[in-house]
Amino acid sequence: MFAALIKPFRYFLLLLSTICLTSQVPAQQRYELNSDWYCANINDVKANGEQLSQAGFQVNTWMRATVPGTVLTTLLNNNKVPDPFYGMNNKLIKDVYHTGNAYYTYWFVKSFKQVAQGDEQVWLQFRGVNYKAEIFLNGKKVNAKTHEGMHLRQQYNITKLLAPNGNNRLAVLVYPPDFPGDPNGGQGGDGTIAKGLTTQYTAGWDWIQPIRDRNTGIWDKVTIEKTNSVNVENPHVVTLVPGKRLPMGAQAPAVIRTSSEISNPTTKPVQGFLQYNLAGKLVRTPVTLKPGEKREVKLPDLSLANPKLWWPNGYGEQYLYQIRMQFVNAAGKVLDEEPVQFGVREISNVWNDRTQSMEARVNGQKIFIKGGNWIISDAMLRFSDARYDAEVRFHRDMNLNLIRIWGGALTERPEFYQACDKYGLLVFQDFWFSGDCNGKWVDPLKKEDQWTRRQYPDNHQLALEAAADQIKLIRNHPSLAFWCGGNEITPPDDILEPLKNKLLPELDGTRYFFDFSNTDSMSYNSIGGNGDGPYNIQDIRTFWGHKTYPYNSEVGSVGVGDYASLQRFIPAKNLIAPQNGEKADSVWEYHKYIPYNQYIDPYGKAKNAADFAMKAQLVNYNQYRALMEGFSSHMWDWYTGSIIWKTQNPWTALRGQMYDYYLDVNACLYGLRKGSEPLHIMMNPLDSMIQVVNNGFKMERNLMVQANVYDMNGKLQFSNQLFAEIGPSMVKKMFPINDPLKKGNDKNGVFVVLKLLASDQKLLSENLYWLPGKDGQYNGLQEMKPADLKVAVETVAKGKLNLTLENPSNGPIAFFNRIALENANTGMRILPTFFSDNYVSILPGEKKTVTIEFPDQGTLPLAVRVYGWNVKDQQLPVK
Repeated sequence: MFAALIKPFRYFLLLLSTICLTSQVPAQQRYELNSDWYCANINDVKANGEQLSQAGFQVNTWMRATVPGTVLTTLLNNNKVPDPFYGMNNKLIKDVYHTGNAYYTYWFVKSFKQVAQGDEQVWLQFRGVNYKAEIFLNGKKVNAKTHEGMHLRQQYNITKLLAPNGNNRLAVLVYPPDFPGDPNGGQGGDGTIAKGLTTQYTAGWDWIQPIRDRNTGIWDKVTIEKTNSVNVENPHVVTLVPGKRLPMGAQAPAVIRTSSEISNPTTKPVQGFLQYNLAGKLVRTPVTLKPGEKREVKLPDLSLANPKLWWPNGYGEQYLYQIRMQFVNAAGKVLDEEPVQFGVREISNVWNDRTQSMEARVNGQKIFIKGGNWIISDAMLRFSDARYDAEVRFHRDMNLNLIRIWGGALTERPEFYQACDKYGLLVFQDFWFSGDCNGKWVDPLKKEDQWTRRQYPDNHQLALEAAADQIKLIRNHPSLAFWCGGNEITPPDDILEPLKNKLLPELDGTRYFFDFSNTDSMSYNSIGGNGDGPYNIQDIRTFWGHKTYPYNSEVGSVGVGDYASLQRFIPAKNLIAPQNGEKADSVWEYHKYIPYNQYIDPYGKAKNAADFAMKAQLVNYNQYRALMEGFSSHMWDWYTGSIIWKTQNPWTALRGQMYDYYLDVNACLYGLRKGSEPLHIMMNPLDSMIQVVNNGFKMERNLMVQANVYDMNGKLQFSNQLFAEIGPSMVKKMFPINDPLKKGNDKNGVFVVLKLLASDQKLLSENLYWLPGKDGQYNGLQEMKPADLKVAVETVAKGKLNLTLENPSNGPIAFFNRIALENANTGMRILPTFFSDNYVSILPGEKKTVTIEFPDQGTLPLAVRVYGWNVKDQQLPVK
């Protein structure tokens, strides 16, 4: 109606002036309050919030606080507690359950400068406080009602509370969870931590010891935002991509559907336009806001011609668009704006009748899910953009296409999702419930019975309020693919039903909702059991020959890192190699070691911890390569996907990790990377059948499939090859090599080397298996002759090296070489470092190049270290 009053020519002039003005006028100022905080325990403070928040109150004798951060992080940074991730130190830190909540109840104080002029509005925003908080500013109470809940943002208009001279004092009192729970060794301790809306894992789990303060603190960002007379909040972008698409070539149009919440906090009405500009088109709608009014406004749909689509990792590019959702007045002045980044893609699900499980589709194409379970980046919530980027990049490098966020933790931060958007990892997001704490099983370690636990948390309305808020926080990310009610159990019905049937349809409406992580509607359980697992080491033939759950949300194994990793958190006196059938050292046990059972000894009984760690990497590589190969071998027949439990560790646990807490890789990562290749050649250990997997969308023609068998001296014993083709999204059998293996595989074992070549002889996939002798022992490996591996390093760009490994033609295979980048003086590893491959083997007469990428190290002297099974340890300085 407002727009209809403007004649076309005047409207055109206004449009031009609006485009010009919006590019010149700063719409907002937003900055973090992330330094110069001070804190003190409530027992040590005699003043109240009104007094503490007065600018003249002295706090310079208080402890410097880490914000964002937890109380425990602040205590650690001030050397008040030992590192809880090292050795048995966690036992030396007092637990909130035993001390009482006051021990970890803290005042946090921060001074900042800010004024407001004219119609300017100033907002104080908390992205996460755990668990309750009272907030004061300049002698006044800010929050009329006590804030409660870890998974809930807060925003306060503090314009009228600001000091006239701009010198402001903020004081925040933070309380731990009301029910921290008894850390009695159960999953989530005694379970009562789930009575509140916080991280359940902090009371302890089978992969972590208890976090002593239960993550109490101002754990996420605190920001100040300055707007004019309108505040734009929670913009929403939905992309509709009809039809079945391919990554390459021209695209039919996509629909961009947008909306945003806008509010007028002033006492005057406001008129203007809500708008954004995309691909040279201005999309806008007129808006009139009454004084104090807040509402959602929908904009006209935009038909985006020839869109650049976003695809999961391994299927296409991850193109991202950026817009600025703006509110402008009639004169074209920007009153507020919010940046929005999104990808154009559409995610859907169909039921696969053959597998009896859900089949994921992106842009109309079916995607075989190869995923990893994620707990949280850091158990003490020490998040950073760089760490998120590194961890998600590792998942990309493993050729995975999905990360599942486990329900006993939290809704991951936008920075995590930004990394997933960048690297093409779909995200399966659980809400904050678990079968362990929320009553699925009989558990003698739980304080209350299943009927009572089934109704956790105590405040159901708070859970719904937090769910609505977190949906708005992350819904624009193209990587966000699925919502899930909880880990292995649904929330209570009066949370589940409105979440599923009201909140998600209204606030999102584009993503499939699974009631819980192993529900029959995701993966029909026809074989009994819990619907996921197992979680321990397996005979690799099991992955190929034993049919399990058709879309397994949790299946995993071991994950001990290499010796350098162990040295970071296990004291020297405790670096004792575990032996089969014996209990491990107490520190290993405390850090949740999963036994390798009989799988180390065939390589020779471990002499010490270093020897154990090296042999463990052989087992790690085989386990995770076989896991993904086994699932892929039955793609669309038995399975629509699998999600590994788990691919990362937010604590120094000795299980389920492709890289350690310190971001140092181990062989799990590279075995999984190999088994998850988009186009992959492999051998079935049950019948020695050579197979090729094509995860792509097009027919692959004129492929040369090669299979070679070598003895332990590197001599070729058998060779076969053929040209083949393989259709899109399928696995195909090529030929068996069972007879050659029977003839050549004596007591020493053999190597099987598979190669997949393009018609121009470009190497598309290579896979090396080491097989034991007939008795199951790797005698040949134990007796291998040394290989004279030649290594050279070249700097190709800042933060990028090429490492060349060359093996002479007259020797054995240079087997299983570990590459590391380190400080040339101290030998300490540079972390994170990203390798195009690792734990590599070089055939006689072959040369390979490995690319090494790493963050800028300034003038630090660097060296590359290489060592292998039968290769001497070498350190090469980086020039």
